[in-house]
Amino acid sequence: MRAEGLSCVTASAAPVQTSAGLCPPRVGSLDARRGPGGRQSLAVCVLSAALAMSVLLFIVVCIVFTVRYRRLLRKLRYQCKTFPRLDHQCLQPLRPELLLERREEEERLREEREETVREEREEREEIEVREVREETEAIPALTPLKRSSAVRSSTRKMWKTLQENPRFTKSDLNLLQLIKAGKEGVFYKARMTRGTCKGHNMVTCKISKEGVRVKHVETEVSIMRKLVHHKNILQLLDWNTAEDPFVLILEYVSYGTLRTFLQMNKATLTSDPDQQSLLTIASYHIALALQHLRSKNIVHCDLALRNIMVDKFPWEVKLAEFGLARDLTKMTSRRSSRWRNPRQRVPLRWYPPEYFKNNYYSFKGDVWAFGIVLWEMQTFGTLPYPTLQTSESVVYHICIGHKNSNPEGCRDEILHVMRDCWLEPYTLRPTFTDIVRMLENIMENDADMWMWKVLNRKRKQNITEQVCKERPDETKIKTGLKQD
Repeated sequence: MRAEGLSCVTASAAPVQTSAGLCPPRVGSLDARRGPGGRQSLAVCVLSAALAMSVLLFIVVCIVFTVRYRRLLRKLRYQCKTFPRLDHQCLQPLRPELLLERREEEERLREEREETVREEREEREEIEVREVREETEAIPALTPLKRSSAVRSSTRKMWKTLQENPRFTKSDLNLLQLIKAGKEGVFYKARMTRGTCKGHNMVTCKISKEGVRVKHVETEVSIMRKLVHHKNILQLLDWNTAEDPFVLILEYVSYGTLRTFLQMNKATLTSDPDQQSLLTIASYHIALALQHLRSKNIVHCDLALRNIMVDKFPWEVKLAEFGLARDLTKMTSRRSSRWRNPRQRVPLRWYPPEYFKNNYYSFKGDVWAFGIVLWEMQTFGTLPYPTLQTSESVVYHICIGHKNSNPEGCRDEILHVMRDCWLEPYTLRPTFTDIVRMLENIMENDADMWMWKVLNRKRKQNITEQVCKERPDETKIKTGLKQD
């Protein structure tokens, strides 16, 4: 029985021989066991593996982007100079103009804080100086004065700068004629009633108005003392800051301001055929003065036709009024060209657009103002932007890029210099060295033209004399007819 069973099993497991060949086994095949259900389960496994891989890839991508986003946030925090808490402004796109404006605003705020601290410190020092002076005045004259150890070194420096015994007072001046009245002081022609001032009997004096601080006057004095020995800058002779009102004695000028001189002599200059040459010579001497200021690292900040004095037109015109001037060598900030006191009143019609947009004034601002001065000279002292009445309209007019119209009768070379002074941005404007060179070229051309005219006139005179020698009878008849 066992042999029969084994034979049956082996017979069933062995392949069946048919006429077509060997047939596959019925029970031992894996595909036969799976069927349609096995194929579906394989597809599910493949899909689940693909889904897992995609999820893993998504997680990796998220991690990478998260790391980069954090780096970007750190960069934004560094550039915006904020604390870890970011505001919505820092999340804006990084534009160079936006970053520059933010840095300039931060620099301006920092300089304002420094200026406030400096003013408070100076006020405290002035109070201390006043207290020390009161204490010394209270001590009897026979008691020797002892230096107080409580006075600081900076206070000692201020003590040295104060004028205790001025060489003159206001009563020593005989005021003759008003030259001009400014925002900080009044200019007069004056005569010294007691002695002379460095050999000068006739002088120009500037008397400060009420409310002007002694610090501002001393700053103006220090700047003018730095600008000595230049023929186109009004020289400082002496000053008195010990009593109010403060007085500066300047060298004498014959004709007052250039604006008044041009307005009074408009008819004479208009009829003069060399009018443009004379105005070019005066412009050249003004540019020489501003070139000297640039070499001393000083910004004038109040360049206008009213602040230029005339002694002999056009060769002796002198730059004056240094009340708003700044010495950039004494500034501690890198952005020292920025205006230090935005609340101070400034001549808006002569100021460049970058001052109103970014509160920025540099040597290129003086170049802009020099272009306005050229326009004033060509129009004989007309106020810039004459059709605009309010300060707001003037500022808006300048910021949108409008310029003064071309003056009538102005030569093309001066128009070219004028337009170069008004270029934007301010980095495109020429320096005063370039302006001096351009005006020198114009003056050389005028000199060549004048020499040609003189030679041509002499040549005509020689021809006339030669004709008179050759035919004296005809010339006598002609002269007799003219006399009749």
